[in-house]
Amino acid sequence: MAKIATVLKLWKSTKLSSILYSHSKGNDFHHSRAAYYPNSDEHGTDVGACGFGSFGATINGGDVSAASDLYRNGVGCGDCYQVRCTNSHYCSDKGVTVVITDQGSGPNTDFILSRRAFGRMAQTKDAAASLLALGVVDIEYRRVSCSYPNKNITIKIDENSNYPYYLAFILWYQQGDKDITAVQLCETQNFVCKLLDRSYGAVWTTTSPPSGPLSLRMLLSGEDGDESWIVPVNNIPENWKAGETYDTGVQIDI
Repeated sequence: MAKIATVLKLWKSTKLSSILYSHSKGNDFHHSRAAYYPNSDEHGTDVGACGFGSFGATINGGDVSAASDLYRNGVGCGDCYQVRCTNSHYCSDKGVTVVITDQGSGPNTDFILSRRAFGRMAQTKDAAASLLALGVVDIEYRRVSCSYPNKNITIKIDENSNYPYYLAFILWYQQGDKDITAVQLCETQNFVCKLLDRSYGAVWTTTSPPSGPLSLRMLLSGEDGDESWIVPVNNIPENWKAGETYDTGVQIDI
């Protein structure tokens, strides 16, 4: 069972939040268009701009999407959206919930869905075939909370990491509808912290990382301008390894 993270309240940054949420604020639906990956095997791509790798093709059962403006220089990676097409002959009212794992754009489109997700907007299998034949459809979308039952936020050490000189990692399974806008890495003995760089997408990096077991701190930013730090229960082990995953022991309550 996931423990709810210790949260430390911070000052509000209205300017930052207005930039982050300018395209998705509130529960209202926004109008756009959606296409799909024409060469995908139902799922998304494993080389997406978010840096998720093969995880980015299969997360959320393969209901994933590339985004254009909503990618937001990588801040939008891992965000969840309810997307529904508007053709009443083919489309369901519920639509599909997708996770942003890539950056991409088409003619006046905000989403490029996996084939699986594109078809799941339809009412029936026959309707899904008709949607796929259209290729591009009008849609409505809104930001929603991500949900990963029985999962904690997980640290995936990037394969390009080189212990102890270079550390890169991605955060998996973040619930809720807030963005991780900053990450600190701290030595657990003397509490010296280092602010990490967002290298690209959802990949956080640092050269000459601190030594010893490492404590992580993640800054969550909400659409109302509220900011708070989430502090994992578990540390990154002293002898971390490229390719390994580490359970933080915490999850965001939704």
